[in-house]
Amino acid sequence: MTVFSFDRELRFGDCDPSGIAYFPSYLNILNGVVEDFWVKVGFPWPELITIRKIGTPTVHLACDFSRPSMFGDLLTFNLRIIKVGGSSLHLDHVISGANGPRWRARQILAATSLVDHHAIPWPDDIRAALMAHVTAGEGTEATPA
Repeated sequence: MTVFSFDRELRFGDCDPSGIAYFPSYLNILNGVVEDFWVKVGFPWPELITIRKIGTPTVHLACDFSRPSMFGDLLTFNLRIIKVGGSSLHLDHVISGANGPRWRARQILAATSLVDHHAIPWPDDIRAALMAHVTAGEGTEATPA
């Protein structure tokens, strides 16, 4: 099972005035984690976007928040690939702190042409890199589509 793990400390700007993580900041951090993930699988966004003209927008995102996080907390973002579709990528994120899980997200990205802004099939090299890391999630089969 491949789990991509990224640590992030909650900064002052990530929190509301009481010091609790502000959920829009969580989503911004999550986007940074997804960008780091693409580097790990060998396709950094500068290459995908500017050279290959491929976008990877989020087309679906579901979040469940289970415990608050505070300014200064070190959070671990664990990302798993659940499914690679024709032009979709299903990701599972589990975010934890020192005292356990904080929140979870299910995200679907789509491969899109930055020329005409339509969905495109994953190019073979990208598909192969993603498929090499597909894992089964809770109640979900890892399936190439």
